[in-house]
Amino acid sequence: MQNKRSTAKDGLLDQLQFYILTHFKSLWDIVQSFRPIHRWLNKIFTNSAVLVVPIRPYPFSTMANYTSWSSLTDRTWTSRHLPESDKDLSQFPSSDTIAKRLFLREGPARLDRKSTLLFPYFAQWFTDGFLRTDRKALVEQKQIRNTSNHDIDLSPLYGPTPAITKILRSHQGGKLKSQIINGEEYPPYYYQENGDVHPDFVNLPDPAPTHRTLDPAQKNKLFAMGTVFGNFQIGYVMLTSLALREHNRICDELAQLNPAWDDERLFQTARNILIVVLIKIVLEEYINHISPAHFKFIVDPISFKDAKWYRTNWMSLEFDLVYRWHSMIPDTVIIDGKEFKIEDSLYNNALVTDKGLGIHFEAASQQASGQLGVKNTPWFLLDTEVKSIELDRLAKLKSYNDYREYCKMSRVTDFNQISGDPETQAGLKELYGTVDNIELYVGLYAEDNRPNSPLPGLVGRLVAIDAFSQALTNPLLAENVFNEKTFTPYGMNLIQNTQTLSQVLHRNIPKRDRPHKVIMTQSQ
Repeated sequence: MQNKRSTAKDGLLDQLQFYILTHFKSLWDIVQSFRPIHRWLNKIFTNSAVLVVPIRPYPFSTMANYTSWSSLTDRTWTSRHLPESDKDLSQFPSSDTIAKRLFLREGPARLDRKSTLLFPYFAQWFTDGFLRTDRKALVEQKQIRNTSNHDIDLSPLYGPTPAITKILRSHQGGKLKSQIINGEEYPPYYYQENGDVHPDFVNLPDPAPTHRTLDPAQKNKLFAMGTVFGNFQIGYVMLTSLALREHNRICDELAQLNPAWDDERLFQTARNILIVVLIKIVLEEYINHISPAHFKFIVDPISFKDAKWYRTNWMSLEFDLVYRWHSMIPDTVIIDGKEFKIEDSLYNNALVTDKGLGIHFEAASQQASGQLGVKNTPWFLLDTEVKSIELDRLAKLKSYNDYREYCKMSRVTDFNQISGDPETQAGLKELYGTVDNIELYVGLYAEDNRPNSPLPGLVGRLVAIDAFSQALTNPLLAENVFNEKTFTPYGMNLIQNTQTLSQVLHRNIPKRDRPHKVIMTQSQ
């Protein structure tokens, strides 16, 4: 039987609110059946999630430990919620020691009770669109900068810059370049059969990894995508391929309804529609999966036009660190009845094209993800944990306890208030001595997960703060933009009636007698 952590520092009000939101399902279902009440509660709960901390703009960024005009306006530097810590880093063990002691998976993967593998697949693909560290600046100048556009903009599909977008477009009918493999649509290959880069893609970043050697058959099947990491694992490939199909399908619909439109208008309108479809899925499927509550959030842009937190987006370093979910990757993946080591699914696009998207989405929906937390990171991702701890230290982030206090959570006073697992408690005590020494990155994942949620408490709170305030402030949801003039009547109808990945998948794969099971939550 799993030990439970002490809830002594959770706060009575938080415990009461959690109990009410996670019980009385029948009553919540009745309440949400009345649209006006559902919208009213949606506004209250969304505001309460965002307003836990002070609103943007934050006074600090990774530029300097003080506020300046540049630190408030230059978004190539990454924002931060709290100023630098003055902690003495020399007192702590090395990042490598901490990663091996606290993060490394030493036995079979510990599996999550709620999430399917589709959940972390989607999380990585979606967040890679805006959580983008400038790796050159980090390595060469030890500076924490970013290459983000700071909005949900579907850059895994369209690329982060207009130049890359132009390369990926077919410039016919608004569509993106694609190819047909086994009767299904996928991105085009980056390499030609002879191993040379395709002439269309010489100005795209090379997708081949620098840290491992691929055999020629694998290398030649790498797709030309908007991001250099787009071929890393099959979940990324599945979701980008699906988004490409949906974009091109929307273009066909728009062209039929608007025969006078040129390539540019078809492309831009389809892109607008698809970005908001993604936001709908993020909030109405993904966030509702994360939440342990029976209340279901909805996208209702008009409710927040006057919200005090309705400010320009700027991704924070803390938001980046709460999305490092390496432990959610299991040891194996089962595809169409055959088991593969998870390492064998990396840079292996033939796995996807041989079976088709439907089988892969269903396979990911039929198996549990790994459980988020310490002692569960696979060996081949351990170095990413090391680098994450080093990033925490380079930024001089304040402690785990400081961030709990910042997020209106009580400071913990004992290791058993972080985790009920004796081994985790022992590891934290051995490495840090006292709870006040625990670094943010380590504390985030040492916490036990909340009941009926795949996330620990502080991770969940930080995700909610930025998820709502970053998604709902997207320019396409602005009061004067979110209308039929921007999206067309067809586009608005599509947006309003899309809530799940399953809907998008089933309008973009060959029809069959039985629909595929496509879910982020187990046992639906």
